[in-house]
Amino acid sequence: MELIPAIDLKAGRCVRLYKGDFAAETVYSNDPAQILDRYVRLGARRVHVVDLDGARDGEQANRGVIEKLASRRDVRLQVGGGLRTLARVDALLAAGAERVVIGSVAVIRPIEVASWFAEIDASRIVLALDIRLDASGTPLLTTHGWQQTSTTSLWEAVERYSKHGLKHVLCTDIDRDGALSGPNLELYSQAVRRYPAIQWQASGGVSSGADLRALRDCGVSAVISGKAMLENKISDEELRPFLPNASSPVST
Repeated sequence: MELIPAIDLKAGRCVRLYKGDFAAETVYSNDPAQILDRYVRLGARRVHVVDLDGARDGEQANRGVIEKLASRRDVRLQVGGGLRTLARVDALLAAGAERVVIGSVAVIRPIEVASWFAEIDASRIVLALDIRLDASGTPLLTTHGWQQTSTTSLWEAVERYSKHGLKHVLCTDIDRDGALSGPNLELYSQAVRRYPAIQWQASGGVSSGADLRALRDCGVSAVISGKAMLENKISDEELRPFLPNASSPVST
């Protein structure tokens, strides 16, 4: 399992939201490049970058910052937020992003997004199928920067896109995002059991090395961590096994 640190951008700054609430924002840096440098030094092979402004309103307010980060050659980026047209997706890949992360539009316009799989290598597309559990425990998809909940379940969406070659799914349990309350292990275990051919990326609630080990045991291929990384909640020793480019500890 690979740990992919996250950088969330709002107005050009690195921030974190609490459970997706734009009014509950914590600013961690005015220079996202410095955060990226730190993750590279730790040994991250990939970093997950989200344009929060784009996710909410569809505008690419952070495009310049993202393109500068994506131009680097010492780390691979998967980038999402506001990617609502094939032209925007193509432009981001051309700017150097390894993968694009498609969120709301995959739920709102599934026929259109399914057609993108015929235009782009499926290994470069990550569907961000972010959920809230309803009263019965069904994971329902959210849209518009997590502000709206749809009637489509996670399982229905994966079934639909699997027919078009879907390989990567990033699933965030929104009620755990930024809360450091532990990941939804039951959700990810069920996801892997239902669709073992999908490379699942888990997100939301990670706060410790124990959480990382538990997610590995669930069978997910990657885990996204934002707040825990930014606040140094997990020691370098606990992070090292999950960061592909991490150097081995020096023996004394």
